Amino acid sequence: MNQRLIKVARPAGLTKALLYARVSSKEQDKEGFSIPAQCKLLRDYAQQQRFDIAQEFVDVETAKTTGRTNFTEMVKYLRKHPGIRIVLVEKTDRLYRNLKDWVTLDELDVEIHLAKEGVILSRDSRSSEKFMHGIKVLMAKNYIDNLSEEARKGQMEKAEQGIWPTKAPLGYINTTGKDGRKVIEPHPELAPVVTQLFERYATGRYSLKALAKAAHGEGLIYPKSGNPVPVSTVHMILRNRLYTGLFQWNGKLHQGKHEPLVSIELWERVQGVLTGRNAVPTHPIGREFAFTGLMTCTECACAIVAEIKKSKYVYYHCTGHTNKGRGGYGDCRRKYVREEVLDQTFANLLDRLHFDEEILEWVKAGLLASHADERREHEQATHRCQVEYKRLEDRLHAMYLDKLDGRIDNAFYDRMSAQWRTEQTRLLREIERHASAEESYMEDSIRLLELAHNASRLFAKQPAHEKNRLLNLVLSNCKWDKGEVHAVFRQPFDLLAETVVAGAAMGAQQAPLSTGSPVWLGNLDSNQD
Repeated sequence: MNQRLIKVARPAGLTKALLYARVSSKEQDKEGFSIPAQCKLLRDYAQQQRFDIAQEFVDVETAKTTGRTNFTEMVKYLRKHPGIRIVLVEKTDRLYRNLKDWVTLDELDVEIHLAKEGVILSRDSRSSEKFMHGIKVLMAKNYIDNLSEEARKGQMEKAEQGIWPTKAPLGYINTTGKDGRKVIEPHPELAPVVTQLFERYATGRYSLKALAKAAHGEGLIYPKSGNPVPVSTVHMILRNRLYTGLFQWNGKLHQGKHEPLVSIELWERVQGVLTGRNAVPTHPIGREFAFTGLMTCTECACAIVAEIKKSKYVYYHCTGHTNKGRGGYGDCRRKYVREEVLDQTFANLLDRLHFDEEILEWVKAGLLASHADERREHEQATHRCQVEYKRLEDRLHAMYLDKLDGRIDNAFYDRMSAQWRTEQTRLLREIERHASAEESYMEDSIRLLELAHNASRLFAKQPAHEKNRLLNLVLSNCKWDKGEVHAVFRQPFDLLAETVVAGAAMGAQQAPLSTGSPVWLGNLDSNQD
């Protein structure tokens, strides 16, 4: 990770603004692929628009999660300086690639200038502009998710080959194997300690706390920090099958190529001791309900759960646990609603997302235009990978000729060719990943729009678990108020709903977002006995 916060000279008499630039990897920053170009573009833009860049914030890291160092510093700066409310950024995906960052800046009421896109977003922007911006934010997030999915595919490929694909657990270290691939090997100091951990616990004479204390005396510490390993981590080590030479990845058991620290028999004996000390009752998976996990009570903040009465009627009610032990359950527990009523309530809410074909085509055209920059970046990255692949291919050919002429020996040839072939395989995966990400960008965009367009119709035809999944995607902050449900749309579906309402009402004020007034039952009826 590499972050830079830059102070700049401030001309007098100009409107103050902040500059933000970001690249998604250290490699991009080292290549000079993006940061200098972004900063030059934004400084030129500021000069043209007569802005004084009060401060520059630069991040070089991925944005899969929020918490980028200088993005956070910029937010703090905006909160500390209410007089500065303009942020200059190259384009949408440079500023944020997850929805939480978007919400954070939206709450600060800043004016965002997307220099490369030629768009200015503020509180006064039209709903159509906000909606289009929301679509781009969501697509940027989908792009990152797609890259993550490709990374997971690479990890799965390594697992299929018996190579542990991520950070080594305690007792092992990550290293480079003879073939140039990243593998794990026993840690010279910690591996014997881990082995002894299993041997001691298998006797049945140690509690986890006593075992951890004994292991600390043997040197069971975190290598980087030097802190002793806690009891919870000791428990995780004892449960980890990786130490036997086998490991699970994505639910499948693989035979690893790494050296085991304990035998399978010893590991199974330890599991027997653990199970005997901490037996956990298992429960069969029951019926799936469409609306559990979606709502919380406004009175007590408890979850809304479902119950089946007379083997066929489904009712929802608040658990009302906050008053338990202080005079019984809360009064909110006494309100019941039939599942059919909630089903119609949520269906009516999803109807607010429906829009006509003309709007759908208009948004598609806008997405096609915004996709040009993404496509260009993918093409450039693909070209770099292809050039490097060709360079390695030429090296392999020249080295083969040197081997035939006796200039190099077979061992050297085998070692270097294996290393370069591995690198070529990685480059091919990178080319495939960029091709897949480019294709999915537009596909995901269209799927999102079609989902909103057909949400109500899809909802009516889905089984319970799919209804729950759809509502979780579209809705946020669903509240239960004495049997009545209130909800808000997630971004950018909220902007879409506002656009649809504004278009239908010809500028009329949008009604407060409520899911209607479902009928609730104050007490148990004959179906609930």
